[in-house]
Amino acid sequence: MSLEITGLMKKFGEQIALNNINISIRKNEIIGLLGPNGAGKSTLMKSIVGVLKIDEGEIFFNGKNITKNEIESKKNIGFLPENNPLYPEMYVKEYLNFVADIHKISKEKIEQIIDLVGITPEKSKKIGQLSKGYKQRVGLAQAIIHQPDLLILDEPTNGLDPNQILEIRNVIKEIGKEKTVILSTHIMQEVEALCSRVILIHKGNIIQDSPIDEFKGKYKNLEEAFRNYTE
Repeated sequence: MSLEITGLMKKFGEQIALNNINISIRKNEIIGLLGPNGAGKSTLMKSIVGVLKIDEGEIFFNGKNITKNEIESKKNIGFLPENNPLYPEMYVKEYLNFVADIHKISKEKIEQIIDLVGITPEKSKKIGQLSKGYKQRVGLAQAIIHQPDLLILDEPTNGLDPNQILEIRNVIKEIGKEKTVILSTHIMQEVEALCSRVILIHKGNIIQDSPIDEFKGKYKNLEEAFRNYTE
């Protein structure tokens, strides 16, 4: 088992953001994490990567409690948050060198990652000069540069053009052959193209956790199923 979450609770004051979350995810799965805005998706992702302290419950990653093995766990997790925090004054390759230094990995990997995410023509530019699409690619590069066992992506194709979306999807699909990927998105075509399983969160509760065909069930498409589950 790659990721095991049991009895996870998180509150902000009196508001329950996550209510008794239980999830098991195997290696080599690409999971679609769905839910309306404010459902608890970002809170769940930040809890898994250790950005937020959990109130109750446990998260085990590769058999180890992430709270008790925080540094070791983070070494094997890649995270691309929705707001994609980058350093605009740094050059692309300079920034990725900086990330590689943090993870203590060989600089030789950098060119491979630059090529994989398709930013070779932009690697000598400052990050602040890049388009939204290329900034997303830089964010994806930092998330995968250390070859994590678990990759968590929050709206990874946000702001990309159709060609860029297809390219990034292909990158995610390749990564999912060897790694565990949790993909949060509002684009249902993305879920259908990439995911074998859907976890739907609404008001802090998991209301569906099933293979994609079972999730769609009697409904014509994923959009209709999503709307009916969350209304």
